[in-house]
Amino acid sequence: MTELPTDVQQAVKVYKALGEPTRLKIAMLLTEEQNLCCSAIGSKLESVAGSTLSHHLKQLTDSGLLKMRKDGTYIYYSVNREVAVKYAPFLLE
Repeated sequence: MTELPTDVQQAVKVYKALGEPTRLKIAMLLTEEQNLCCSAIGSKLESVAGSTLSHHLKQLTDSGLLKMRKDGTYIYYSVNREVAVKYAPFLLE
């Protein structure tokens, strides 16, 4: 079986990541408020445990939809607008 082109592979990762309701909420939140740390995201979502939130953030980051920036012991997340425009433009509306 031949391997899928890179952009198709990334599209699959993005759509799979956004197919989970909590991850979709996280992505939508980060389109409104950039550069939030994990605890700030968790406080805005309220009903998500810290370890579960970390898992969701990793899935979104691995798909390329989120960017992360380290500052000391904190990691700040924001939407990768290039990927969002290409694969999930509805997030930016």
